[in-house]
Amino acid sequence: MNQNEVIFFDSSKEYENLPRVVITGRPNVGKSTLFNRFLHTRLAITDPTPGATRDKIEKQAFLSGYPVLLTDTGGFKLDREEGTKEAELDEIVVSGTVAALKGADKILLLLDAEEITGEDEEFIAILRPFWNKVVAAVNKTEGGRLSNEACDFYKFGFPKLFFISAEHGDNISDLAAALVRDLDFTQVREKDSFSKISVAVLGKPNTGKSTLCNRLTHSERSIVSDYAGTTRDVVEGDFTYRDRNFHILDTAGIRKKKKVEESLEYYSVNRAIKTLDEADLVFHLIDAKEGLTEQDKKIAALACERGCGVIFVLNKWDTLDLNEGKFSGRQAEKQALKSIKNHINVMFGHMEFAPILPICATEGKGIKDLLDEALIVYEQLTRKIETSVLNTALRDWTVRKSVPMVAGKRVKLRYGVQQSVNPAKFLFFCTHPDDMPESYTSYLKNRIREDLGLEKIPILIEYKASRKKREEI
Repeated sequence: MNQNEVIFFDSSKEYENLPRVVITGRPNVGKSTLFNRFLHTRLAITDPTPGATRDKIEKQAFLSGYPVLLTDTGGFKLDREEGTKEAELDEIVVSGTVAALKGADKILLLLDAEEITGEDEEFIAILRPFWNKVVAAVNKTEGGRLSNEACDFYKFGFPKLFFISAEHGDNISDLAAALVRDLDFTQVREKDSFSKISVAVLGKPNTGKSTLCNRLTHSERSIVSDYAGTTRDVVEGDFTYRDRNFHILDTAGIRKKKKVEESLEYYSVNRAIKTLDEADLVFHLIDAKEGLTEQDKKIAALACERGCGVIFVLNKWDTLDLNEGKFSGRQAEKQALKSIKNHINVMFGHMEFAPILPICATEGKGIKDLLDEALIVYEQLTRKIETSVLNTALRDWTVRKSVPMVAGKRVKLRYGVQQSVNPAKFLFFCTHPDDMPESYTSYLKNRIREDLGLEKIPILIEYKASRKKREEI
């Protein structure tokens, strides 16, 4: 960055072609805490458990007024119990961290003032080829605490050390200024304001969520392993399909509460559920061979309650044995899909509108069909029904089927309006709104879907007392 050149960046906007700043270091030095500090939000999960962060988490952040792509990486962990799944994951995490270093414009090496470890020394040796990009900071020195011990890190040849506290914010502004110094911002451009379709990928552990996300983004952002609970943080990525921009959110697998024992998994699951507040669509992944569980019903219900478009994705379709029945080949596949769809519609009786598609994420089969369906569902989510069209249809619906009597009262529907799109929410004015039977609400939802072209999305309905209510009580 040319210090004589003043570039103004609006912190309310998103930018592309950003310089990449990678936070790295051994486990438990406070990388995720510092990442959250720079972002002014609790995005990355922080926990005293070593190795809490596994996947790389990337987000635009403003350091000293300049936008950068900030990356939080997994810790460089040497202490492993060989032959275990955890050891395999640690090796994958370290490999991902080293790969991130190669693509970094600046590397923030975070150290812990309390001690110098063998992991610190080995990692510093790995960083030598990138030395001109390294900015070193010693964490946990709030109020001058452990400053003498922190100075011991000078023996590794750092030209300067920043003594900081990620938790309390000490000297963070000085560190931020050092990180953006000499970075090139001339190629940074404001992102196209055209809206993205936000997709949350949800499901139980080991259904292939991370594999699908990597396939869609043509990357290896998410760590893929058959070890349940591999993904902890929400890993985000972007891709374009048919000139539409998608934003994908890879989430932790959601298990039953009684099986969630670790605090880390508790936060991961809650973070996964919270992505529904950001999502337009949900790809609900189901292992085609394993089938459905009660937990799948709860996940789908959460999405439906928020008005998200839901697509049931039958992953690992290639693992099904389609030669057991009397059919074979393409006919056997159609029969198997029909049987599974019937089963899903029985279990999810209130969600028969949701599309059901088979895919094989590892091979990329069915991905095009899935994305085409996603575009159709999104179009319906964002479609506005004219009030005149809605009320013409409403008169027809009430003639075909009147509202049943409840406790001697008959609810009279006056008129309706569409309150919002995405979610598709309708408000009906009527007499005795509290007495509207649930069965009639279901009837209205079905009519809206079938008669107004919203057949693949959840419909939310509210009732409000009409002005004439007092006259008719």
